[in-house]
Amino acid sequence: MTSSLSNFDVKFGTSGARGLVTDLTPDYCWTFTAAFLSVLGPGTTRLLIGHDLRASSPAIAASCTAAAQAVGVECVYAGTVATPALALAALEQQCPAIMVTGSHIPDDRNGLKAYRANGEITKADEQAMLRIMVAPPSASWTHALPPLTDGIASNYARRYSEVFKSDALKGLRIGVYEHSSVMRDQLHHVLQALGAETFGLGRSETFIAVDTEAVRAEDHRLAAAWAAEHGFDAIVSADGDADRPLLADAQGRWLRGDVLGIIAAKMLGAHTVVTPISSNTAVEKCGHFASVIRTRIGSPFVIAAMVQEGNAAPIVGYEANGGFLLGSDVKIGNARLKALPTRDAMLPIIVALAAARQGGCGVSDLVVDLPQRFTASDRLADFASARSLALLASLASDPVKTCSILAPQSGEISAIDYTDGFRVSFASGDIVHLRASGNAPELRCYAEADSSERAATLCASCLNRVALS
Repeated sequence: MTSSLSNFDVKFGTSGARGLVTDLTPDYCWTFTAAFLSVLGPGTTRLLIGHDLRASSPAIAASCTAAAQAVGVECVYAGTVATPALALAALEQQCPAIMVTGSHIPDDRNGLKAYRANGEITKADEQAMLRIMVAPPSASWTHALPPLTDGIASNYARRYSEVFKSDALKGLRIGVYEHSSVMRDQLHHVLQALGAETFGLGRSETFIAVDTEAVRAEDHRLAAAWAAEHGFDAIVSADGDADRPLLADAQGRWLRGDVLGIIAAKMLGAHTVVTPISSNTAVEKCGHFASVIRTRIGSPFVIAAMVQEGNAAPIVGYEANGGFLLGSDVKIGNARLKALPTRDAMLPIIVALAAARQGGCGVSDLVVDLPQRFTASDRLADFASARSLALLASLASDPVKTCSILAPQSGEISAIDYTDGFRVSFASGDIVHLRASGNAPELRCYAEADSSERAATLCASCLNRVALS
């Protein structure tokens, strides 16, 4: 019996397909893989497969492998590997890849992210995949993973250890918050290769959903306690599939991802910066970049804009979650770092730490010269997409309700941006942005103000009013 991806409950979000593990059935994985290979067209002979540390990921990867092998495509199994490492291998080996990961979302969910030989699939590719009819095997079936192929993770590590100087981080004491990130061991290896002394923290053998855009209160407390106890220069981490970074200063205060993005872009000498509408407006106000381009939220939109502006090199992109995309080659000293236009956690961490070490300052000092704009973000979980869309539609048609729900103490509305969701600027300078998550039944709120306390209050109070409405 034939079906298409549109017949399943798993949906494409901002970057890849995500859904409940119970919905990521072997038939869905078969259909996804077959549709992806069909979109690629004839001539595909090899497919890279990797996954994160979720308990459900190996079985999902095995189902994708079975579908590819059924049509004669050789599968190269990378095992547990960071998403940017698999993406790099796909670019260098000029073959497609599928990464099994739910990124930062809870363990009862998972997902699939696909790469062409030249980078992430586009939104047009996703729509084409939804239309393709596939006939999975009629009987129940299982499949084992191929033998593990070594070298993909180590090749990604060499990308940085061979470009940055071996003493780039010399003398730094860095805590590595390991939790269940697939990059937890690699962070130690790379940072040590660049001269740092590293210390493992918070390792977990069960999956922990660390969201770099909505850091848990527990992770704020842990970082502050570790910093006070051990006297680190910084603490680093990444989300589940290591395409989103976390960097804390010597006091254990996590930098916002969009602030880390500005720092990394500046240190890399970017001419053009591409970032979603949800990112901190300090990127425009700082005056470091010749051009700043805003997009919808999601790496495919950032990548599309970087491609369109390809002549404005050096060009970089980043998202509010900290994921950093290198759209063109850049010079690091006398070496050249090749473009990697997919979200990456390692590069912004290294660049910021190296800048602090070279400047003889702390990570917190890198932020001092930036315009004093602060962002906060959080979410309402288990908030149905239909409910989110209804709320946003009602706000768009009622300015009085907009003020009362979003920011009743922020003055009159000065501008509304519908680029992605509903983003409102107020006369006071406050900004509040509501958006339905593309990956889960969640309503996300992004707030910006002239102080971190004000931004946090705006975000929390808005979500509280939404929950009570």
